[in-house]
Order: sequence, then C-alpha cells, then structure tokens
Amino acid sequence: MKTIELNSENTKLSSIVLGLMRIKSLSPREVEELVETALAAGINTFDLADIYGGGRSEEILGQVLKNRPDLRDQMWIQSKCGIRIEEFTYFDFSKEHILKSVDGILKRLHIQQLDSLLLHRPDALMEPEEIAQAFDSLEETGKVRHFGVSNHNPMMIELLKTAVSQPLAINQLQLSAAFTPEFDTGFHVNMEESLASSGPTGIFEYARAKDMVIQAWSVLQHGYFQGVFVGNPQFEKLNQVLNRLAKHYQTTPSAIAIAWVLRYPANMQAIIGTTQPQRILEAAQATNFTLSRKEWYEIYLAAGNKLP
Repeated sequence: MKTIELNSENTKLSSIVLGLMRIKSLSPREVEELVETALAAGINTFDLADIYGGGRSEEILGQVLKNRPDLRDQMWIQSKCGIRIEEFTYFDFSKEHILKSVDGILKRLHIQQLDSLLLHRPDALMEPEEIAQAFDSLEETGKVRHFGVSNHNPMMIELLKTAVSQPLAINQLQLSAAFTPEFDTGFHVNMEESLASSGPTGIFEYARAKDMVIQAWSVLQHGYFQGVFVGNPQFEKLNQVLNRLAKHYQTTPSAIAIAWVLRYPANMQAIIGTTQPQRILEAAQATNFTLSRKEWYEIYLAAGNKLP
C-alpha cells in the first residue's frame, strides 16, 4: 500500500481511505471484519462524519473499538462536522456547534481523540475567529490532532486562515473519471466554449501549492451520487478502456478507475465506501501500479470529455 505524508510530518496515511458512511445497517462484527480487512491490506485511514446514519455509523465503529481497543492504535480516525439536519439541512460552523459536535463524535466512537477533524460543507456565515477559538480549544484539550476542510474552494480556505492558526492539512473533494468539472474548465481556459464560461476555481492546484492532502470522494461515481460508472452501459467506451487496462495490469476495472484518481500528482487519497471485504482488497490493488500519462488521458477522454 502506497502512503502519503500529512503536514510534512512522519505521519504515513494510506493512499486508500475506507469511508464508513454506509455501515449504519451492519453489525459490529461485520464492521470489525471490514476494519481488519482494511488494516491487513495496508489501509489505515478511516473516514466518518457526525451525520452519517444520524450518528449511527460512529456508534457502530465505537462498539467495535470498545470490544477491540487493540485496533485503535492501528487506525487514523477522521470525522467531519458542520452539517445540521433538523426541519431542513443547513450548515453551522459556530464555535458552540463545533465543540458540541466533537464531544458527540468522541462519545459515540468511545475514543479520547480524533486524528483529524474536517469542516464539512462550507458555511457561508462562517466567522473565522469563532472557528479558530474552537480549533484552539480542541487542540489544547487534546481532542483533535489535525484539522482540515471538505468541499472548500481556495478563497474559503484563505478566509479561514486569517484567524485559524493550525494548518488546514486536508480538503475532501469529489473526483472520479466521470466527474471532472475542475479539470474540464481548466483545460478550456480563455476559450470561446461553454466549458470555459465559469472558469476553474483552482482547487486542485491550490492544494498542491499549499501541500494539502486531497481526499477524493465518490471515486467510482458519476454525477452527484447518480451511481457507479464501472460496468454501467451508459459509459460503454469508458468501460472498454477500463477493462482493457485491467487486463493489462492484471487487476479489476474498479482498481483502474481508482488508480486514475491517484495518478493526479498531488498528495492524493481515494475514499472508497464499500461494505464488502472483497471490494476493499480489490481497491487496494490500485496502489500496485501507476498509470501512464497517455493512459490517464485516454480514460479522461473515454468518459466523454473533450480536450482543446
């Protein structure tokens, strides 16, 4: 398993992250098997959020950790906060909500400290000074080791950094061979085409310049949770390429699709959300090889994208 470094420290995180959003209906024993399978494959990073399963996902992993405390030191456990689901869904980065959320996360997980905490979807009403106070408190009390964001653009991060003193080490961003809006607009900058109209935000380039880890989510999905593209007849040409490359590298089409994400030359991690141990083992194969530049572009074009 390939690894990346966080904050230029000697902290090694697996290039594959096991996302636990969908474990709410599993038993603690089934989740324990998932964790053991991941660790055996070299995956040491596990991603959660306080809203996953209404907190149930954290509760189940917490039961596992309570029964198997020996697993904790082998795991990098990350969660997210900031999304509130009440009469409707909204976002809240207030100091009070962040601190309350972390206390709830730690209680559900039966642990004393989160390895990393990410601010979930951007809060347009965020006040950097409040967030800074929350982060300072969480760091001083030892409840959180590292901090980051999810789905934030460069100016949002820069605004946070006007007050937050801790490094924002991670940004979770949606990316797959069939979801590439940032790349699309980047390729068509300064051109008379619709793809160039909105212009790129430079999220990926910003992360590289600031040495932030990019955690790609929905790496096998197309659109916004519209389904998996691997084996999907809607993406016939893409699957032909994935199948051919899978045969060449002696792996699976899914592993090729994940390797496409990891080929981007940044501090990359790919989040997988499977609840099946065999799929974890297949995903881990994506770090056994590196796609060539030509193969990366071939996959990009096979997904229906265009280059100038």
